[in-house]
Amino acid sequence: MTAGPPTPGTNGTGGTGPLHGLTVIELAGLAPAPFACTVLADLGAEVIRVDRAAQGADMLGFDGDPLMRGRRTIGVNTKDPRGVELVLRLLDGADVLVEGFRPGVAERMGLGPEQVHARNPRIVYGRMTGWGQDGPLAPAAGHDINYIGIAGALEPVGRAGERPVPPLNLVGDFGGGGLLLAMGVLAALFERTVSGRGQVVDASMVDGAALLTTHLHGMRAAGLWPGGRGDNMLDGAAPFYDTYETSDGRYVAVGAIEPRFWADLLRVLGLDAEKVPFHLDKNQWPALREMLSTRIGEFTRDELVARAEGSDACLTPVLSPWEAAEHPHNKARGTFVDIGGVTQPAPAPRFDRTPSAVPSAPHPKGADTGSVLAGLGLGTAELADLRASGVIAK
Repeated sequence: MTAGPPTPGTNGTGGTGPLHGLTVIELAGLAPAPFACTVLADLGAEVIRVDRAAQGADMLGFDGDPLMRGRRTIGVNTKDPRGVELVLRLLDGADVLVEGFRPGVAERMGLGPEQVHARNPRIVYGRMTGWGQDGPLAPAAGHDINYIGIAGALEPVGRAGERPVPPLNLVGDFGGGGLLLAMGVLAALFERTVSGRGQVVDASMVDGAALLTTHLHGMRAAGLWPGGRGDNMLDGAAPFYDTYETSDGRYVAVGAIEPRFWADLLRVLGLDAEKVPFHLDKNQWPALREMLSTRIGEFTRDELVARAEGSDACLTPVLSPWEAAEHPHNKARGTFVDIGGVTQPAPAPRFDRTPSAVPSAPHPKGADTGSVLAGLGLGTAELADLRASGVIAK
């Protein structure tokens, strides 16, 4: 059976997906921790996000932010002991807690691992930081670019003779950060089925970004990464693994490494294989690049894509994130969905028996405070008193 795209409907309370029945409490934070919770919510977990009680301006997401999709949100003042107690009551019946503060902050709030596990020893406690929970840099500030810098994941990215180029914040925040945290949470949940106990997941963006470079370390050890930045097969130095500008100012990506794929590329471009240098001879790369650049520049992007259709030339268009949603392959698979009027990536990966639903649109911060807390048994008068005293969102 083939796994299909997300099913119609909404996934605001963990209605479908392989993680149906799992409850996650998210302490509001910035990009990587929310992304981990988005992945869990996409896969069917019920995620409840704890936002600030006051609705002033902050940097913790924005209305309609896709990183806040598929969950409910409550506004709680965690500087008030009554607010902390409300969060702990939520955690009494939860499976996972995710926080992305600097080391020690959650403990000072009264929501550290020891405090939480004293109430619920089955909780998987996910911690997302840049540097990790210990080490000399643990208390320092930083951002994705700093974390991937010391992980060895930034230095190789860029052209020869030029400075390293930040690969957006995909490697640290999202790949080595949020996605690795989600994987760690799932691993700890699996272990809990054996031990019956939760544990702390220390997800560091430095550790995760370093892990993503594992293949580079292997290639270097095998002598397949001998050069510096921009001087190796997979970093843009090889003319058969690079991007090229087309006549209309757009770009195509070429990844024809293997001989048979290279032969297909030459046929697509209408180049005589007998007159083209051996593509794996590094000494011929400058001449070969000039040849490819000139020939590719004679076509528009879409003309080349049409010529390559049905071949194994490994030539594809370079699309913007906004164009990607309109590509026929992505449309056929439902790789992008419309949520609340915003086109964005659909949940992934896919499951044949327990498919994910299309997530619900982000709720305004604190919008679900009353309904979530009423589910804990708080009555109308108690909720009114907590609102009046600023403990919960109005």
